[in-house]
Amino acid sequence: MAQFSYKARRRSGEIVQGVLDVVDRAAALLQIEKMGLFPVVVDAMKGGAAPVPAAAAERSNGGGRSSLANLLPLAVRQAMNRQRKPKLQELATYTQQLANLLQAGMPLTVALNSMTHLESKGISSEISKQLKQDVMEGKGLSEAMRKQPLIFSDLYVNMVRAGEQSGALVDVLRRLASHYERFAEVQSKFGAALIYPAIVMSVGVVIVIFFMTFMLPKFLTIFQGLRIPLPWATRFLIGLSNGFSSYWWVLILVVIAIVVLWQRFKATEDGKRKIDEWKMSAPVLGKVIRLNIFGQFARTLSTLLVNGVPVLTALQITEQIVPNRVVKEAIAKTRDAVTDGKSLALPLAQSKIFPQLMIDLIKIGEETGDVPGALKNVAETYENELSIALRVMTNLIEPALIIVMAVMVGFLLFSVLSAMFSITANINR
Repeated sequence: MAQFSYKARRRSGEIVQGVLDVVDRAAALLQIEKMGLFPVVVDAMKGGAAPVPAAAAERSNGGGRSSLANLLPLAVRQAMNRQRKPKLQELATYTQQLANLLQAGMPLTVALNSMTHLESKGISSEISKQLKQDVMEGKGLSEAMRKQPLIFSDLYVNMVRAGEQSGALVDVLRRLASHYERFAEVQSKFGAALIYPAIVMSVGVVIVIFFMTFMLPKFLTIFQGLRIPLPWATRFLIGLSNGFSSYWWVLILVVIAIVVLWQRFKATEDGKRKIDEWKMSAPVLGKVIRLNIFGQFARTLSTLLVNGVPVLTALQITEQIVPNRVVKEAIAKTRDAVTDGKSLALPLAQSKIFPQLMIDLIKIGEETGDVPGALKNVAETYENELSIALRVMTNLIEPALIIVMAVMVGFLLFSVLSAMFSITANINR
């Protein structure tokens, strides 16, 4: 055992000093953090060890990079450490891990230090190291997270701030993890609903391209060598093939022009709003999109309100998160109306965007004093309806695509076989 003298700072800013009997400097730093202090200087009383400032604590705990990594050019190191935006499930896992460590009784800095060693897919250890460093310098966790906007959204930061102020940070983190897990589940349902139709469509396109490119030219060689009247379907197919062969560049130009015009349209605010309107009013897909947006709105607003975020701030954050511009405008008008002292249900109803069921449930929540609970019920209702709507959409799309592919392939086969039958009939004569 060795003795280490230390200077550390309380959360309030007060400097304290003391002596620890521990095995080494890393153990001293860990002990100081367990005491809820922020180490400033840790000095071995024997052996002449150099003081260790708080900024070096991470290296003393064994978290430093190897000297070989430090010899790499700065641009290379930055490229290696470049952080992408994490997926919802990855953020949920990270949040749950942090909540579990805090629930186990670890001080925040110790928990963040442990997060640098835990495997968190999608979120690099550098994020946890930076959070720990900021917290050790006296910043709150929410303030430290605000410096990482790629990882932690306004929703996340505001909820963590509410948890810090109320002293229920662990509960808030668990709610956040549950919140992102639900949204990740909805995303996965969307993806799963589109996998089978995409496969059917891809297979059909490949079959048509293969037939038009490799099979049809061989039959055309046979047909052109015979002076026999061909059926209309075969003539149409031959004309189509010749048109593609002679004017393929026109087709490419048309496709490029359409893409450019579409991108220009999407780049304008009016275009973006129109596209969002079309999405919401589409025959089958529109219902799925509306249910997803309304469920997302209710779930986000409920999560913020239940954690003590003021209603105007909660509406502003929800407005930023909702992807549809039509709904964004409705939320903005609702926020302005709430500022004027109106209830939440009345301006939502006046927007004529939100469904009557949501408005009625929110009105009941306002009367009973439990708006977050009412919004939670709304979210669960629409999430359940979304699951049903996705199944219905999938059940409609699958046979529709199969019929379209069958008609296309069947027409190709009919065109060739009818020509073969015509040739055979003329030869027999």
